[in-house]
Amino acid sequence: MSLILSSSFDTQAQSRLYVLNQSDDLLTQLQVIANQEAFDAEVLAKEFKAELKETFSFYTTQAQKVFFLGLGKNADSAQVIKALRYFFHHQKTRIATQINVVVSSLNLEQLEWVANGIVLGQYNSKLYKTESETVSEVFGQNGQINLVAGELFGENAKNLVDKGIATAETQMEIFDLMNAPANKKTPQVLCDWAVASAQKFGYSAHIIDRPALEKDGFEALLAVGQGSEHDPAMIVVEYRFPLPQKTIGLVGKGVTFDTGGISIKSSTNMHLMKSDMGGAAAVLGTVELAAKLKLPVHIIGVVPTCENAVDAKSFKPSDVIGSYLGKTIEIIDTDAEGRVILADGLGYMVKNYKTDYLIDLATLTGSCISTLGYHAAGLFTNNDQLATRLSNAGSRTGERLWRLPLWDLYKEDIASDIADVKNYSGKPMAGAISAAKFLEVFTENHNNWAHLDIAGTAFGDTEFVPSRAGTAYGIRLLIDFIEGVL
Repeated sequence: MSLILSSSFDTQAQSRLYVLNQSDDLLTQLQVIANQEAFDAEVLAKEFKAELKETFSFYTTQAQKVFFLGLGKNADSAQVIKALRYFFHHQKTRIATQINVVVSSLNLEQLEWVANGIVLGQYNSKLYKTESETVSEVFGQNGQINLVAGELFGENAKNLVDKGIATAETQMEIFDLMNAPANKKTPQVLCDWAVASAQKFGYSAHIIDRPALEKDGFEALLAVGQGSEHDPAMIVVEYRFPLPQKTIGLVGKGVTFDTGGISIKSSTNMHLMKSDMGGAAAVLGTVELAAKLKLPVHIIGVVPTCENAVDAKSFKPSDVIGSYLGKTIEIIDTDAEGRVILADGLGYMVKNYKTDYLIDLATLTGSCISTLGYHAAGLFTNNDQLATRLSNAGSRTGERLWRLPLWDLYKEDIASDIADVKNYSGKPMAGAISAAKFLEVFTENHNNWAHLDIAGTAFGDTEFVPSRAGTAYGIRLLIDFIEGVL
């Protein structure tokens, strides 16, 4: 499939899709389209109001299919993307090999979102199905989608469309990573993915393996991973533009499967714990996309990755373990393992790199889901300017954040009698906050640090997959944030 931007119709295309905002001049636009398509203008105006995700279609006298898709009034980027993805996901078998998608009446910035949604519309979550599935013509090898931009056509429009396509392609790779089961997604698989992406898109990937972890004192990561047959690792990916304007440090939790360890989880939803590497996925996807877009920035992505398994060798409640920074951790609950491996990830970042901003992402706590549900991630930072920038990026991308407190009053929840800090408060409240306070200990008082608890947003119910699936949450949010600070 190819998606191209042009100023005019492709005369070879067998069908057309008009994408329209619910603007004040909608009736005028529909009148013009009706005249062009030799269709009754009154019928068109009656049947199509351009509500968000509203569709209408008819056949011309030449048996060509004409579709309409509404974007509503003042749709944000997430709504536009979802509308286009929804249309192409559900209509792809009804669309011919070539289609003109008319976007000439849209705003310039909407072109990126339209392109992103169209490409995402082809995503198929059936990774390991054995039966063959008929590929839709429009997304097949000979498929061609022509974005008719009219007067919007130009270099700016092309750049936006290219960005939308590049973003969607990375998001779909992350969908596959998130949706893969634990036996197909070991820590080594994440390492291999990072190395292959770096080679393809021109950035560096360094894997710190078990012997190196042991030599350099990554005791926290090693402790969490010691119950698994699959070795833990630290993935370090780095993209550097010549003379970068800023240096951004990203740290992502990469637990490829989480049983809870000795503090074992209930079996009811344990199968969903294949998604416990959502923070790692966001970091890896963001670094790849920044490299593809050639953003003028230096980004370091650090991903501690392991399995939290149940075994005679598993770490136990009451253990006291070390960490990369030398701080000691009392283990109260082995199911609070994500913050433990992030301690080594954050420690490695602050000890080896000087960053303007430090952001970690993790599918960390059920407490955050209880607080915010599945529509926003928790944001923790003591820097008001950073909080505002991240929140604004979340609003622009639809990957929303809600700030929660990080007051020192909560320090008592992680105070340990026998170690520097304990990994779990043991209290049935403020779990997301105490987890953030734990992570703060390992940031060495970085002035521009933020923690994003994405437990409710990285993996959820969607209208495109029968069950819960990866959302690639965090990639568009972080790219928007990075572009905003340059």
